[in-house]
Amino acid sequence: MPIDLEQLLDPAKTALVTQEIQRGVIGDLSVLPDLASAAAPILPRIARLCEAARSAGVLVVHATAERRPDGRGANSNARIFQYMAKTDPLAPGSERAAIVPEVPVHASDLVLPRLHGVSPFQGTELDFILRNHGIETIVGVGVSVNVAITNLTFDAVNAAYQVVLPRDAVAGTPDAYVEMVFQHTLRNVATIVTSDDVVAAWAP
Repeated sequence: MPIDLEQLLDPAKTALVTQEIQRGVIGDLSVLPDLASAAAPILPRIARLCEAARSAGVLVVHATAERRPDGRGANSNARIFQYMAKTDPLAPGSERAAIVPEVPVHASDLVLPRLHGVSPFQGTELDFILRNHGIETIVGVGVSVNVAITNLTFDAVNAAYQVVLPRDAVAGTPDAYVEMVFQHTLRNVATIVTSDDVVAAWAP
């Protein structure tokens, strides 16, 4: 059955959630060069989606990851945490923790950092804030399909949200693996579209 994107992406019931589009993750200060390279093409599309969202009255939320220099509050039970702990941390308020300049943050946007976990639903007020705004659909963009985007999708579905993923506004590595995740996993739980589809649905 065809999906009515305009209804699914009703601005009054939809939030655009960016995931870890930070200078120290995929920007000029990244310690993950392969991921940063894969993510470079998606940044203009994310910026365009943010602009379209604001124009349509859609809530824009930037979910970020942070790590205190002393490591307090952070878990270390996964290799990615152990690797990041050895690098210059994404310290709160630091340049590395900041959103990439390619995607300007506006006064109406919400920025929700977390110290724990690999999902924006863990250790933040994201779920409560979305419910405060009557949100039913989440448009997820950013990185990475390997970990956080997939976690965001499953956590959102488990919390009864509809999830829409613009295929050209998310990234991971390597390309072949990302394609397999979409083909065999994400398409079964989320609506897969393009950034153009979302912008068109939010057009006046």
